[in-house]
Amino acid sequence: MIEARMFPRLKVLLFAWVIAFAALAGASAFAQDTEEPREARFGDENIAVQLLADGLPQPGEEWMLALKFTPSAPEWHGYWSNPGDAGQGMRLELDLPEGWEMGEALYPVPERLLIGDLMNHIYEGQYAVLVPVRVPEDAVIEGLPDIGGYVDYLACTDRVCVPQDAALTIGMGGDFARWQAEVAPLLDASATFEVASRNLRLAIPLPEAVALAEPHVFVTNERLVDYAAVQTFRRDGDMLIVEIPLTQYDADDPSAVGGILSFGDEAGVEFGALPGDVPTGGSMIAGPVSMANTPPLWTLILGALAGGLILNIMPCVFPILSLKALSLARAGESEAKARAEGIAYTAGVVLACVGLGALMLALREAGEQVGWAFQLQSPSVVIILLVLATIITANFGGLFELPSLSFTQSGEPAGAFATGLLAAFAATPCTGPFMAAALGAALLLPAPLALLLFAMLGLGLALPFLLIGFVPALRGLLPKPGAWMERFRRIMAIPMGLTALALIWLTAQLGGRGFAMFALVMLLGIVIALGVVGRLQRAGKMAWPAFGLVAAPFLIFGAFALPSSYAAQTSDLSESLLAPREFSRDALAEARASGQPVFLWFTADWCVTCKVNESVAIEREATAQAFEDAGVIAMVGDWTVRDEEITEFLTQQGAAGVPLYLWYEPGAEAEQLPQVLTPDMLTERAKAER
Repeated sequence: MIEARMFPRLKVLLFAWVIAFAALAGASAFAQDTEEPREARFGDENIAVQLLADGLPQPGEEWMLALKFTPSAPEWHGYWSNPGDAGQGMRLELDLPEGWEMGEALYPVPERLLIGDLMNHIYEGQYAVLVPVRVPEDAVIEGLPDIGGYVDYLACTDRVCVPQDAALTIGMGGDFARWQAEVAPLLDASATFEVASRNLRLAIPLPEAVALAEPHVFVTNERLVDYAAVQTFRRDGDMLIVEIPLTQYDADDPSAVGGILSFGDEAGVEFGALPGDVPTGGSMIAGPVSMANTPPLWTLILGALAGGLILNIMPCVFPILSLKALSLARAGESEAKARAEGIAYTAGVVLACVGLGALMLALREAGEQVGWAFQLQSPSVVIILLVLATIITANFGGLFELPSLSFTQSGEPAGAFATGLLAAFAATPCTGPFMAAALGAALLLPAPLALLLFAMLGLGLALPFLLIGFVPALRGLLPKPGAWMERFRRIMAIPMGLTALALIWLTAQLGGRGFAMFALVMLLGIVIALGVVGRLQRAGKMAWPAFGLVAAPFLIFGAFALPSSYAAQTSDLSESLLAPREFSRDALAEARASGQPVFLWFTADWCVTCKVNESVAIEREATAQAFEDAGVIAMVGDWTVRDEEITEFLTQQGAAGVPLYLWYEPGAEAEQLPQVLTPDMLTERAKAER
């Protein structure tokens, strides 16, 4: 049985086949013997065509002809020279006198028509294609030359395509002044291009004063770029920098690239580009996130700083921070030592955030579809985090001591640095308030500015400990050292233990119950080995060699058992109260076409914020009832494991990770809801749709 979500894609494929069949019929007509005058086989009843001349030709000059296309009804459209993903451009033959030369056809700026995943380059309404003819200087001209020809093309609606052709006879008339004004003029300066990281990058010289309402590049080269992909535009003075994803086909790098740059208001320019250097940087004016929705850099910096600050209250970070902060109370008498630990901890946090950000940007530059917290989509990384959380829980619980990474004692800067690395790595599953815009913009900004945002995120995460290290008054507010600190440390083992339990649950969600059970067996061996270490430490004996002897069999078992037991899991939508549909671009397009409101949310099992929002606002009987009463279609995208379609969609919405909540009113574009949902936010929104 074909799944329901396949039907929209099937419709697109069927429509593409219809276009291909119609184009093949037209090609067959065009390929017939050309020695005799052509006769039309299909006619031009859907889009009529006329061959018109701009006055009489003059010897030694260029004579302008025009093909005027007139649809019989508004639903019919024609195609640009490169029709896009489907369709057929015009093919023309003219019977010219000997020595007369037909030039390249000149087109007006085309429009875009997106049907499913297919992008077509079309003309709606009446339009004209100009055809320059070079007249030789020795031409003898007596009145209008008797020139004929043959043209075939495709006429389409959103549902059907029909091949058209006509035997041409020249006539006079036509609004050539308007038609020439509609043609995209050729830039007088050459553009440059390069192919890098699965993108066609263009540098088009364009005065900064030229307004670009909704820019788009129509590329002449066929099967080079992904026509339906979002194009990114940046401005660097009088240079426009464009990035267009390449097509999935492995085409050879072109020797030249041509096309039309549309300004978005039926105006544009034609350009030609040769291989050369394309600048980086510039201010983004259009792309996955429009310039109007991209906040200024200073607000992004503050957002990253505030977002990092909020991460300190997360259950996997707060115990580490609080115990490390209290440890400075024991070092209160040493100002230099407190500052050194504050700087070392901050350096560890910032380095970890910048390192993860740089790795993410490098992977995206290499063509990988990844986002923030991408490492948690890897089962091996989750196992490593699970082991770390278990070890920290055991340390907090007093099972053993790890002096080089002390959480309750003020130690060497190296220990504080390592603690900072650990805190930053533990915080990555969460995307809290203020972080969304900053991390989303980091995917689109030049690398230096993006890394600056990741550094500010790390600085925000480290800021409380840094301030405690540098401000004696804040350290003075901390409780005095005493035996209570050891009890507090054991209490902090509870949230860390809950974090470890959550990671065990996540291993089951990623790899199945067998995978999680084998992980538990390995953890049991590690905990037993740590218990042996603790007993030897309390007896004053050498402890860590014993850890290796006890833990080694369990670690070897895990190294073989875990990979063999891993079985990728799929999300079970039946457990949701909202009975959501599974996200895909086709499913979203079908839902929006229904005329009903659509609520789309993206989540992941490792995302703490996602799960809190789901329990507070989404998975509620009141929400389900409100959605049913208002006819709201619920749809969910599960990003627990890597999904390139979801990652690409998140990027286009300006989100670096999850959660992401979108509300579509009928016939309207998406509205992003806050990343922290209140209990009644969705129910009130649904009631407003009635």
